[in-house]
Amino acid sequence: MPSLRQLALRGSIWTLLGFSTNQFLRLCSNLLLTRWLPREFFGLMGLANTLVTGLDLFSDIGIAPSIVRSPRGDEPEFYNTAWTIQILRGVGIWVACCLLAWPAAQYFTTAPELVWLLPTLGLSGVLLSFSSTALHTLARRMVVGRIVLLKLCAQIASLAIMLVWARFNGTILALVLGSYVQALTLAFWSHRLLPHAVYENHLAWEPEALKELRSFGRWIFLSTALTFLASQSDRLILGKLIPIGLLGVYSIAFTFADLPRQVLQRLSSAVIFPLVSKRAAEPRALLRFELLAKRRWVVLGLAGLIAILSSSGDFLIQLLYDERYADGAWMLPVLALGLWPHVLSLTMSPALLAIGEPRYMAFGNALKFAYMLAALPLCFRWFGITGAIVAVAFNDLPYYGTVGWGLAREGLSSWWQDAWISCVLIGTIGLLFYIRAIAGWGLPLDRLVSNSI
Repeated sequence: MPSLRQLALRGSIWTLLGFSTNQFLRLCSNLLLTRWLPREFFGLMGLANTLVTGLDLFSDIGIAPSIVRSPRGDEPEFYNTAWTIQILRGVGIWVACCLLAWPAAQYFTTAPELVWLLPTLGLSGVLLSFSSTALHTLARRMVVGRIVLLKLCAQIASLAIMLVWARFNGTILALVLGSYVQALTLAFWSHRLLPHAVYENHLAWEPEALKELRSFGRWIFLSTALTFLASQSDRLILGKLIPIGLLGVYSIAFTFADLPRQVLQRLSSAVIFPLVSKRAAEPRALLRFELLAKRRWVVLGLAGLIAILSSSGDFLIQLLYDERYADGAWMLPVLALGLWPHVLSLTMSPALLAIGEPRYMAFGNALKFAYMLAALPLCFRWFGITGAIVAVAFNDLPYYGTVGWGLAREGLSSWWQDAWISCVLIGTIGLLFYIRAIAGWGLPLDRLVSNSI
């Protein structure tokens, strides 16, 4: 059997390879779609997907992490009970989408299409809910390659349908059909990841499994619900304050700025969390030492990526998109820099989940949501869209503080490492700004200041 070190290294390589391929495909398709479709479509889909994601997170009881961390995760009674709950949850989300559609269309007056778009997207979630729990079992065993390949195949099929439809039809259905193809591909082929002779899903309802899922899931439910409110409230609030076209520009800028978090999210779910779960019983001092030793290089690499996006992200938008998306050039660097506290948190928070203490993440997201409710409307009122983007950029500070406090209480503090790596980040950004200045290229902040005036 491979050692944990070998599994972690192999999983990291597969995760990074899959992520880079995923982002390359998304970028290529996005460049074509933004030329063939109006920018309003991207704002509308961003808003609809935010609402569907909200319903998804508000009903999440942690099925995937439960299978990964539970001692019973490989027992058929356990994972089949989880699969049954997963299907019921998918149907429930679709019903909620149908009920929410008309009120959402009335609230977001610039997006009346939500009345049919929400139920349509919700139905693709029902298809996805039939995906096999083999995806979570392979994650538990840290067999990442098969999962990555399946998701890439589903993405390629989805993008192919979107591009063909957008090129010859030019309606928003291009973006909708892509979600259906992706869900169908994942749901069908996930049941072939493991041989049916040793692993097969069927409906089950074991009381003991249900009890364990509910016990661990109650904090996951609260944490993910608050995660949605904290992380998606920007689109919900901005969707009411700014035109739907400008919301589409913001969505594209945020997608690029969010790259470091997406890298880390993939590594966290595929490698960090399963690895820490296997070592959760170790003494805290030893667990902390091992985590910080491995975390250092990951965080330094992400600091470099954030420094590049913060200092030259405006060039990326100007190079890839036409003048309709010009405002994204100053949004991207600001949003990328603000992501740093979340990166620091996300590299350590899996340890809290693995030791059964997700409550700190729930509290952190509650404070982040409270910040967004107060800061975003006020900053928009006082400083316009520039103030709103700056408010969004710094919304991870309350979450970072709360998670850091929880880690310290549980003997897993990372304050000192966070401090010196943050100094490296600041120094790197300062150096890159200096190079831009002496080369006569100006600074990303120049566009921000002119926008605020």
